[in-house]
Amino acid sequence: MSAVHAPARTRTETGAVPLAVLRIATGLLFLWAFVDKAFGLGYATQAKNAWFSGGSPTKGFLSRVAVGPFESLFHDIAGAWWADLLFMAGLLAVGVALLLGIGMRIAAVSGGLMMLLMWVAEWPPAQHTSTGEATMSTNPLIDYHVIYALVLVALAATASGVTWGLARWWNGLPVVKSNPWLR
Repeated sequence: MSAVHAPARTRTETGAVPLAVLRIATGLLFLWAFVDKAFGLGYATQAKNAWFSGGSPTKGFLSRVAVGPFESLFHDIAGAWWADLLFMAGLLAVGVALLLGIGMRIAAVSGGLMMLLMWVAEWPPAQHTSTGEATMSTNPLIDYHVIYALVLVALAATASGVTWGLARWWNGLPVVKSNPWLR
């Protein structure tokens, strides 16, 4: 069929591939964080601090929080078994859901909550830490955690799981049909 007679692609069809790429890339971002913290691949987490080697994925980050109204709360939960478990389960579940294009609403809510908590831990509105040092915050409101949360919302609000994903199959499951919040 010549280009002249080829059917025109709709905006929805044209946007489906970039959204699928964004969904998969974001899923891999969450999965990478899980794998590095679980196995200590030497990027953000050294092997001796790996979760599967007895390390804590929350202790290092949360114990160094030095800013914001919840500084002491984050210090108190740093390294707690339940905080480690929830954080790692969240990284894995959100990553898998995004990669497969299933459970996008749950992934957006739980991933968005994770991003909100990390934003609060870094507290970008502060210009100085509790010890008086500059925070190096570049924007008091919008940082990468906010952008990731907005990406999750956009991916859940669109049919991003249909292209290169299992959304059609997932959404056809009886349990998902009767519980739309599982979409």
